[in-house]
Amino acid sequence: MYTIRQATVYDVDIIRQLANEIWWPTYSPILEKEQIEFMLGEIYSHKKLTTQIDQGLQTFLLLSEGEVPVAFAAYSQREDDPDIYKLHKIYCLPSTQGKGYGKILLNEVIGKVVEAEKSVLELNVNRYNNAKNFYEKMGFSIAYEEDIAIGPYWMNDYVMRMEL
Repeated sequence: MYTIRQATVYDVDIIRQLANEIWWPTYSPILEKEQIEFMLGEIYSHKKLTTQIDQGLQTFLLLSEGEVPVAFAAYSQREDDPDIYKLHKIYCLPSTQGKGYGKILLNEVIGKVVEAEKSVLELNVNRYNNAKNFYEKMGFSIAYEEDIAIGPYWMNDYVMRMEL
C-alpha cells in the first residue's frame, strides 16, 4: 500500500535523508566519493530545497509505503520554455526498487503535466546511469547530450524527452 502527496517545507529533512540513502548506492559505481558528497551538499542543502518548495520553483512529491517515505520526485516548467516540463529528480530507496514506485511517481508527474495542458516532459540522466534503460522503457528518448559544471565537477548527461 502506497500514498503520494505533495511535499512541503516540513518534508525537507525527509527528502535530504532519502537522497543520502539513495545517492550512495546509485552513484558510487560511476562517480567519485568527493563528487557525490559535493553534489549532495549542493543540490540537497536544506536551504536550497526549502527555497525550491517555498517559492514553488519545483513541486516535490513524496511516495510513502505505509507511513514510511521511500521515494520522491520533483518537477517544474522549464524557465526558458514553459511549454516543456522538467523532471528534476526521481529516486526510490534501493530496497523498494522493482516494486513499481518509480513508474508510479513518473506517471503521477506525467498526469500533472497533462493537467497543465503541456505535452513534453524532459529529464537529465547521467550517461552511465542504468536508470536510462528505465526511462527508455517508459517512453523517453535521447534528445541530446549535455555536460553541466557543478562546482569543480561535471555532470555528463543525456537529456531525454517524452512526448505526451
